[in-house]
Amino acid sequence: RTYSGTETEGQLLNSFVQYFGDSLGRKIKRMPLIEETVLPGDSILTLPVVIIGNGPSGICLSYLLSGYRPYLSPEAIHPNPILHTKLEEARHLSIVDQDLEYLSEGLEGRSSNPVAVLFDTLLHPDADFGYDYPPVLHWKLEQHNYIPHIVLGKGPPGGAWHSMEGSMLTISFGDWMELPGLSFKEWAASKRRNIKSDRVMPEEIACYYKHYVKVMGLQKNFRDNVYITSVSRLYREKDDEGRTHQNEDISTQHLEMEDGQKSLTKRNWEIRGYQRATDGSHVPFCLFAENVALATGTFDSPGRLQVEGEDFPFVLHSMSDFGAAISKGKLSGKPDPVLIVGAGLTAADAVLCAYNNNIPVVHVFRRRVTDTSLIFKQLPKKLYPEYHKVYHMMCTQSHTEDSNQHSAYTSFPEHNVLSFKPEMKCVLQSASGLKKIVKFSVALVLIGSHPNLFFLKDQGHSIGHHSNQPITCKGNPIEIDPYTYECTKEANLFALGPLVGDNFVRFLKGGALGIARCLAIRQKKKHELIESGDGGGDGVP
Repeated sequence: RTYSGTETEGQLLNSFVQYFGDSLGRKIKRMPLIEETVLPGDSILTLPVVIIGNGPSGICLSYLLSGYRPYLSPEAIHPNPILHTKLEEARHLSIVDQDLEYLSEGLEGRSSNPVAVLFDTLLHPDADFGYDYPPVLHWKLEQHNYIPHIVLGKGPPGGAWHSMEGSMLTISFGDWMELPGLSFKEWAASKRRNIKSDRVMPEEIACYYKHYVKVMGLQKNFRDNVYITSVSRLYREKDDEGRTHQNEDISTQHLEMEDGQKSLTKRNWEIRGYQRATDGSHVPFCLFAENVALATGTFDSPGRLQVEGEDFPFVLHSMSDFGAAISKGKLSGKPDPVLIVGAGLTAADAVLCAYNNNIPVVHVFRRRVTDTSLIFKQLPKKLYPEYHKVYHMMCTQSHTEDSNQHSAYTSFPEHNVLSFKPEMKCVLQSASGLKKIVKFSVALVLIGSHPNLFFLKDQGHSIGHHSNQPITCKGNPIEIDPYTYECTKEANLFALGPLVGDNFVRFLKGGALGIARCLAIRQKKKHELIESGDGGGDGVP
């Protein structure tokens, strides 16, 4: 890395400092940037919230923290009579100011998080039953509810949507991908974009998210080209004479006394990283926050088979790399097929991509074609004909059939990859133990992806449902309070979106609602303490 001097650091983030200085009514000359060996004092500015990740999760949370509040529309009648009665009881209050546990009680949906189901049914009533009811909410901007925050992302607002393969349609309808307060269809019509179906290309969604941040006036809270290197907990050590010393650690939930002489008091978060400048140099920074919200998604680290030969350059792990190989003509005229590993929708996208480019495919996956957990079983044929085309081939064009008849596509159900060989051969093993060697031109391993939380101590393994195991969307999401989305094992650390099991944009918005309500309550209590003369703790009020 190439690091610039302190003067450049201040210049790079100067606009951000000026904004927060004005917002907080303080004269701040520069960001709280510190040298590696210096620990922050009480006079250093501490932000109430830092959001890591600028995809739809981070954008939606910024929207609510900026003071936008949802109210029950005057003419709205929710199709769920019990929920509607509850909403009528406090019609004068925004949803953020109501008891989310009470409102979400008894609701069912395709998320395990109750607030996610609640917010989804308010924005898309009875969507899972095929209805296209309008939202029962309308939004108001209430400036006094603004909570200062910053959203840090590697690329432009929209996150991973900007790097997804552009030729494929989204699995969800365009309406389900939209964020509060801006209809996707109305946005598309205003931009004169020709949306031919309810499902749209990722490129359209990425443009919508980027425009959303601008039209909602959120861009002042966003910083692009930012890479986080560490997030650690600050705490204060107090000795027997009452003197305090500062230290750093992402410590455990309970801090113990040592010989009855010293105690540790948890304080704020320190966020370190760098921003990539236009000339490619890396400018380091350090921020301090009372609360951190993790909204990084799960596209950081592609899933790996952990087998011999997986690191060969001809073994790929992303659709973008595969698309690049096709566009550069690297696979044209190759006699050997592409080897695709995986049975999810991304693997199906790869099959379709190869098929449409007249590239033969060998498709390997572990499950039986009759496995009810296959995603194809959950998709209506009329809405997803291309995926059912792939599923039909998976079922009818297996290696047990006449191989000459299906030269363009051959499936290997219930097979595992044992190894990749340097001569571009793959060793497969069936469920019965039989081994088979397949020659290929390029291999594409698409077995899902996992979040990369390397910037947390132990990569965040301690905050999952299963301690000391990697965080995964399905098997081991971050353990949170179901109504506040605060990590149960680390106070003032929040998580939303795929990190807590909500893969679909429809449901990640509930995380933003839960966090916004929790922070609003704490902010109100803090103001009350300050006004009563009892102090306000660390950071900004």
